[in-house]
Amino acid sequence: MTPGPLLLTAIVALAAAIVAGLRWPRAWLGLNLLASAAAFGAALSPLLGGPAWEWFGTVTVGGETPHLRVDAVSGIFLVLIAVVGAAGAGYSREYWSDGLHPASAPRSRGWWSGLVLCMVLVTTVSNGLHFLIAWEAFAVCGYFLITLERKRPAARAAGWLYLVASHAGTLGLFAFFSLLAARTGSWDLGPMRENADLAPLVWLVLFGFGVKAGVFGLHIWLPSAHANAPSHVSAIMSGVAIKMGIFGIVRFSGWLPTPTAAGWLVTGLGATGALLGIAFAFAQDDLKRLLAYCSVENIGIILMGVGGAMLAVSQGDAGWGRLALAGALLHVWNHGAFKTLLFLGAGSVLHGTGTRRMSRLGGLWRVMPWTAGFFLLGALAVAGLPPLNGFVSEWLVYLGFFDAVTAKGTSAWVAMPAVLMLALAGALALASFAKAGGMIFLGAPRTPAAARAHECGRWMRGPMLGLAAICLLIGLVPVLFWPMVARAVGAWHPAWNTMEAPAPIATLGSVQAALAGVIVVVAAGLWWRTRANGLRRALTWDCGYATPTARMQYSSGSFAGIGSGWFSLVLRPVRHWRRPRGVLPAGAFRLDRVPDVVLARVLTPMSDLILRCSTAVRRLQHGRLQDYILYVVAGLAVMAVLVSMGGVL
Repeated sequence: MTPGPLLLTAIVALAAAIVAGLRWPRAWLGLNLLASAAAFGAALSPLLGGPAWEWFGTVTVGGETPHLRVDAVSGIFLVLIAVVGAAGAGYSREYWSDGLHPASAPRSRGWWSGLVLCMVLVTTVSNGLHFLIAWEAFAVCGYFLITLERKRPAARAAGWLYLVASHAGTLGLFAFFSLLAARTGSWDLGPMRENADLAPLVWLVLFGFGVKAGVFGLHIWLPSAHANAPSHVSAIMSGVAIKMGIFGIVRFSGWLPTPTAAGWLVTGLGATGALLGIAFAFAQDDLKRLLAYCSVENIGIILMGVGGAMLAVSQGDAGWGRLALAGALLHVWNHGAFKTLLFLGAGSVLHGTGTRRMSRLGGLWRVMPWTAGFFLLGALAVAGLPPLNGFVSEWLVYLGFFDAVTAKGTSAWVAMPAVLMLALAGALALASFAKAGGMIFLGAPRTPAAARAHECGRWMRGPMLGLAAICLLIGLVPVLFWPMVARAVGAWHPAWNTMEAPAPIATLGSVQAALAGVIVVVAAGLWWRTRANGLRRALTWDCGYATPTARMQYSSGSFAGIGSGWFSLVLRPVRHWRRPRGVLPAGAFRLDRVPDVVLARVLTPMSDLILRCSTAVRRLQHGRLQDYILYVVAGLAVMAVLVSMGGVL
């Protein structure tokens, strides 16, 4: 079947789900699953070798004829929308049910389907005006999902920051599409690489889509939005919504001529964002803020691959760029799978304990074994460890940049530091999730809320199980997914349409499968030996204390203290403490908080300055007619002086 009927089915089902979600939750879930299946089928056609599908409407909308396109590039992102959209919808049946949230649950279902529908349109619309309409509706749906708990000030503030940042990016995109239409004479979109005059518009593309993608420096909305939104909303925002920014960058960097400097900039921004994003994540105590900053890191990894491909095209279609882009596109899938899994796991922790502060958790693996297992698998994947999917895509990016270094061209000057920064980011990612896993699931409960925790139900476990299976499948059989990624690379740049799989990828899959087998055998052996010999429980070494307490465990801040100190000049932590005083001190504490430096030290002071200037100007408007006449006379006098000076000169 061609993508057309399937795409139409998905759009109609999602439109119906918006209405059904208000009163019929079961019908809503069925319609969302139907839409996901249809969108998945529509995406597979070009990814499995079918031709790109295009459709032109006969009735104008807003003065423009609708134009839809499904090719391998849009197929990569449509698959992600379908998978995460279905997983989040099923998860919300238990996590955000009518029984727990009677006021907001019906609204959440409608806005969820609206968000998924808008993202489907963003990836398939091929008309600039209609793209802007879908993009703006997408931002509005995201705002209402983030602010579902509108009575919480933090949620309202996060929603407003998201909306302001989204509109700033939309202004850049409005300028881009308007200038593009003015220079080409049409709002219709398609390949335009031969028109060299369009190259400067790429800078607007990077800004407008970079805001939505959460590129470091433009990411100010992302940590608070992902932390304060309901967890299934955080999952789709991190796993899919920010990828719409990546889609825009990938799509238009493939359709437009790009300046060489753009490749250098995107690669540099990606490497910097990967390192600093995970550094900020390492310093967090809020679990969902840690995951949000980790998304900034993974967006950086994707941008490294895209920037490398842009550089390779500008240097005569260098072969290493194909590997870098393939790794970036595969990482779009991988990050969507494991980050959605981690956010759903964080939602399970929040659902079972009522808190997302890691310093108030601990010992949850005993009462939440399913959540602990899924979170562990997602943590290993996000850290880029074999035999899971994160390792495969990062390995492809490494492979591409290693080839760039051995080629000994000018690209080696950016490839070598990028590889080093990516390696350091990987080490910090491992440390960050070792901290998160240890603080949350190991040790003893630090608070009564952690001691009373409970496991989630099957509607929450099912989607996590499916996402965990995807992480394993891509890791163990990467050669199965290579043809689809290669077709997307060929759709991005037709000169790379005959891209062959790198020889080691089949070997990599075999090695990963063998490693997984060894892990399973060792784990089974340890389990059998433990069952055979029994368990003997005793206190660990207590440093001389007869009755150790949960307060003697490592805290989140102490775990990350040394590593955070390496980046203190960038992180700029705010420290509150009270030293112990006297012979028998009554108490002491130390609290470190790491604000977002870009928001707190750059944008907030700038906005305060603008507010003070506007307030000062506002005082001139006080309603006295005589003063207004004086302003007009003074303005005319200044203009007369300027005109006379111009005449003299």
